[in-house]
Amino acid sequence: MTQKRSMQGAAQGLTSAEAAKRLEEEGPNELPQDRQRGLWRIALEVAREPMFLMLVGAGVLYLTMGSLGDALMLLGFVCIIMGITIFQERRTEHALTALRDLSSPRALVIRDGAPQRIAGREVARGDLLVLSEGDRVPADALLREGSNLRVDESLLTGESAPVDKVPSASAQALDRPGPDGLPSLFSGTLVASGQGTAEVMATGARTQLGRIGKSLQTVEPEPTPLQIATGGLVRTLAIAGLSLSAILVVAHALLKGGSAAAWRDGALAGIALAMAILPEEFPVVLTVFLALGAWRISRSRVLTRRIAAVETLGAATVLCVDKTGTLTLNQMSVAAVVRHGTRFDLPRSGQAPDEVRPVLCAAALASRQNPFDPMERALREAAPDAIPEGAVLVREYPFAPRFAAMSQAWRMAAGEPLLVATKGAPEAVAAMCGLPEADLGAAAAALARDGLRVLAVASRRVAESELPAEHADLKLDLLGMVALEDPVRATVPAAVAECRAAGIRVVMITGDSPTTAQSIARAAGIPQSGEVISGAAIEGVADEEFSARVGASSVFARVLPEQKLRIVRALQARGDVVAMTGDGINDAPALKAAHIGIAMGGRGTDVAREAASLVLLDDEFPSIVAAVALGRRIFDNIGKAFTYVLAVHVPIVGLSLVPVLVPGWPSLLLPVHVVFLELIIDPACSLVFEAEPAEAEVMRRPPRDPREKLFSRASVAWAVLQGIGALAAALLAFVAARGLGAGPSESRAAAFIAVVLSNLLLILGNRSVSRGSGAMLRARNPALWGVLGGAAAVLSLVFAVPALRELFHFGSPPAAALAAGVGFGLATALWVDLLKRLRLRRAAVRPRLA
Repeated sequence: MTQKRSMQGAAQGLTSAEAAKRLEEEGPNELPQDRQRGLWRIALEVAREPMFLMLVGAGVLYLTMGSLGDALMLLGFVCIIMGITIFQERRTEHALTALRDLSSPRALVIRDGAPQRIAGREVARGDLLVLSEGDRVPADALLREGSNLRVDESLLTGESAPVDKVPSASAQALDRPGPDGLPSLFSGTLVASGQGTAEVMATGARTQLGRIGKSLQTVEPEPTPLQIATGGLVRTLAIAGLSLSAILVVAHALLKGGSAAAWRDGALAGIALAMAILPEEFPVVLTVFLALGAWRISRSRVLTRRIAAVETLGAATVLCVDKTGTLTLNQMSVAAVVRHGTRFDLPRSGQAPDEVRPVLCAAALASRQNPFDPMERALREAAPDAIPEGAVLVREYPFAPRFAAMSQAWRMAAGEPLLVATKGAPEAVAAMCGLPEADLGAAAAALARDGLRVLAVASRRVAESELPAEHADLKLDLLGMVALEDPVRATVPAAVAECRAAGIRVVMITGDSPTTAQSIARAAGIPQSGEVISGAAIEGVADEEFSARVGASSVFARVLPEQKLRIVRALQARGDVVAMTGDGINDAPALKAAHIGIAMGGRGTDVAREAASLVLLDDEFPSIVAAVALGRRIFDNIGKAFTYVLAVHVPIVGLSLVPVLVPGWPSLLLPVHVVFLELIIDPACSLVFEAEPAEAEVMRRPPRDPREKLFSRASVAWAVLQGIGALAAALLAFVAARGLGAGPSESRAAAFIAVVLSNLLLILGNRSVSRGSGAMLRARNPALWGVLGGAAAVLSLVFAVPALRELFHFGSPPAAALAAGVGFGLATALWVDLLKRLRLRRAAVRPRLA
């Protein structure tokens, strides 16, 4: 049963201990979700993959031939590869689950008497929610205090018009959604305007939304453009591979005499070729890299809501950022007050001089009663006794972007006229005072040049009946100006310099005055080669002219939220890949239109977070730069993994085909050999390359061209040339072994040694686009040593244990043949490094190979 609480107790909210106890008793505040894929479901999905079906088919074929050892060996490898694949799938699933937890709605609550931003799932019954415009209500609650609160309940009612909510200190039961004038708030609905505090009455499945059974705010892996392109390539290669395998079976049988044994050998060769060609690693690489990449980015305090953003990050050419809270600390304090033309600089601590008290008190009266905005908190702290006991707020004129001022009318004592207090942009307040803007311009500009945010303050006593309906119709008397300081974060100049080195232009967009914007941009290290463009200058300018001007400016001032969308589109029209930050309801269109929308997680609204691709959990600009660097690293590593996969399949396909075309040659690759190679390829492409650190110059090169294809002719040629070198090494090892008098099985063993060593050296060679195999052998990557060590150990066992050697159809090669296999295999490193030098020389980059 819900216990009645006094408003004094409710204002303190729950204690952390009370919240933890209720969460333990009632469960987290989340709706039922689809169950996570379990181990058996993943195993069943893996068992249906074509690669495993072919392995089982080969095992059955060996059984019909009476080769029990071969069949058991293949089926044993099936279990090992299934284990590796299941491990990769579980790792990916855990990463997605972590993203799902991070993406749950955030909530601002009063805990232990202080505001705290927590995950929506941690909201408990009895918590006191703090709600403002753009927030999504995280649980069913009753409004205890509020000002002009209107809520969009269309999710529950289907009615698009927002509903007015009226606070109630005594209500204890929730009403139904829909009617005006009630205090009930419902989980999943959206605050359209106003603010308020509400006591949580129901959470999770006990909410109105939970009873309906809908689920919101889940992070699901979405197909990205790269995944779509890869899917098409995989289908093409699979069809080609199966067709070529069928031709190989028939050709092998006919060329070898057409006997039953020839047909069986042809079937095994065809299965080996199909396994060699089937590009099943490509979708695995993409799934693992993108999911784990999003998880890695989240560790840099950036949540990926749309996986496609991971691809786009490395191509960003422009970062459009807010000033307040992103470039600055968002910790404001009153630095100066102008009164009757005299400037008073205020100490960081201590009492303000009496001369400025009227200005500070009026500014505090024009601020919300329970402010969470840093600017209003600073004004309240500068005049903590501005509101006397018994004062009543009668009317509020809220801030609007097109009329940048906020006014509140107070009844300070019974029988007195109302006191209207106003704060806002100097030009807006000057108009309300009937003064020319120039009267405030010089003093405001002097403050703004110091990087201070300037507010004009005015007031007047009026009768309640004289309050106008429209905010702009208020007639006031100017009191002075307040200047607030919000220093640039110490980490910002270095992050901006890193962006410039990476070819990324940083554009600052702010609602502050042009002079203040210039000062902050200078402190942040943002170059100002062009003019400062104001929001007023954007109005009425043709799109073509604006596109030309937007390319020359890095600072936009007095910008309205809806004008951000035009800035984004103008930059996109110039061919830029745009990342845009935002936090409010009106920022949502620009966030959605940008290639990479970045919402503020700490101070942003839920609407902005839902429209964005990324959510900045700490609201810090350096986190965006870190995410861009990670995005570049992820895309680089995907390219490296794809190059390796394509290259390593060339020798496997070649060794399956060449013996059929050359008379007298035995089969060089059997299904068991392909499976052994897959045991190296699978963890290498999904573990080694995913864990590969970023290239040293990753943030010292221009952004990637978004039109650049991962499977361009140049990249495919680069991979195929590497693979041809590995194939040549294996064939030369086979020919050399035969020339040294080795038999077919011994020569096959020499070729296999060469192809395994080539495989390992292709891993090393593709870890970096600029450094050689020797340098990469010394570079740290724990997963690499697991793959190299495991492959070397198993290969040694195969040749040391006669039973294993027989299962692999190898003879015991003489020392000279063994040396030929090792020598030609190691020569692959020289071939790859030579190709790398030629590629770097062609790109006019000085090679630095070890």
